[in-house]
Amino acid sequence: MREVLLTMTELQKYQIIKKLTDEDGNKKTAAIKIGCTLRHINRMIAGYRSGGKAFFVHGNHAHKPTTMIAEETRKLLLDLYATKYAGSNFAHYTELLAERENICVSKSYVRRVFREDDILSPKAHKTTRKNLAKKLREQQKAATTKKELAAVCSAILDLEDAHPRRPRCLHFGELAQMDASEFLWFGDIKTHLHLAVDDSTGILVGGYFDMQETLDGYYNVLYQILCEYGIPYGFLTDKRTVFEYKKKNETAVEKDTFTQFGYACKRLGIEIKTTSVPQAKGRVERMNATLQSRLPVELKLEGITTIAAANEFLNSYIKKFNQRFALPINHSSSVFEKQPSAEEINLILSVLAPRKVDGGSCIKYHNKYYLPIDARGLAVHYRKGTAAIAIKAFDGELYCSINDISYALEEVKIHQEASPAFAPIVLKKEPRKRYVPPKDHPWRSSFLKHMHSQAHRNESEIPTDFICT
Repeated sequence: MREVLLTMTELQKYQIIKKLTDEDGNKKTAAIKIGCTLRHINRMIAGYRSGGKAFFVHGNHAHKPTTMIAEETRKLLLDLYATKYAGSNFAHYTELLAERENICVSKSYVRRVFREDDILSPKAHKTTRKNLAKKLREQQKAATTKKELAAVCSAILDLEDAHPRRPRCLHFGELAQMDASEFLWFGDIKTHLHLAVDDSTGILVGGYFDMQETLDGYYNVLYQILCEYGIPYGFLTDKRTVFEYKKKNETAVEKDTFTQFGYACKRLGIEIKTTSVPQAKGRVERMNATLQSRLPVELKLEGITTIAAANEFLNSYIKKFNQRFALPINHSSSVFEKQPSAEEINLILSVLAPRKVDGGSCIKYHNKYYLPIDARGLAVHYRKGTAAIAIKAFDGELYCSINDISYALEEVKIHQEASPAFAPIVLKKEPRKRYVPPKDHPWRSSFLKHMHSQAHRNESEIPTDFICT
């Protein structure tokens, strides 16, 4: 009985008091039906006699609360999301509104307003999408334009299950998951964002844009990790040939080959594990999805249209992103090893390519001719056909290794820079001394001697990669 009384409407109260007044009924019975005291029954009778039916209308009826957001602000939120901040998830959208538009609203309010207009967040759960699809199917039966509603329903229903959960690694630096995501990050051309995410803390430890998923992109990510944190214990990646290469139907371990990236990791003592299952590296896969819903909006607001500008912006954005989402670092449990020197990093993150010395004592590399130069700045000559290894360091400097001896490479110009016959007389300068890697560098080791026999190139994925045993 009590539960029924609590749900009684104003109209029911009016009918009880009207009948009580007109028929001179029992006040105690009316008080029991309404669930109030006799004193309040007398107050409602007096109110009915003076104000009639209007007395039973609540004083705040049709009055907007003082805390209610104005209708103009609601329309502005919809307009900004449809134009300036299109594609951002609702949590990110509220942050952008407070930061750039000085509009402070809650995520729940934005979610409620957008749901009324059948707008879903890119990060909406599968249940939410199914509920909206059900609603649209009901509206589709009575709609005049079924084509648009059918397209929305098919898009919402075409979803995948979330990645399965697994425990995080215990130590910071114990495992970094790496991957590249192809997406319309900026402009009209798809680019690839190379990422590395620490499995223990979720910290984005490195990121780099490139036109394709390349060795250079992963080298830049590894360079950021080495400079900022140190040497990690291991990487978890997919089975691309930039990380590992095995000949088809080859089972002998000694026949396995190292890629450029694999050899660099071997020199640094980093273990590489690969998997063909995306769910196995769910940390970086979810990071890709998160950045795809946030980063393009940020790049668009900054007016970025080039890879160089995007990579420059990414350096500051990663720090801001980690402060917002990553777990705090426990430095006492970090397993990152001490950073190598800048010189060591530059030489380790190099690209090797087999070459032959031609009849002019030069080495051809990327359609240009280079002459080997020793540490004194003097040219060195070898017989035609002598095997050599062209080496491009991370900073772009070119070297070569011939007979276990390292040299710098100097480009041979197509034309002389000055004419000896028509230029003013100048004193001949001493040869400029050139930097040559030290004797204990791995380029000089026997490791490079027989690499040609196990060489493998994959032009479609790694244009400059060279795989060696």
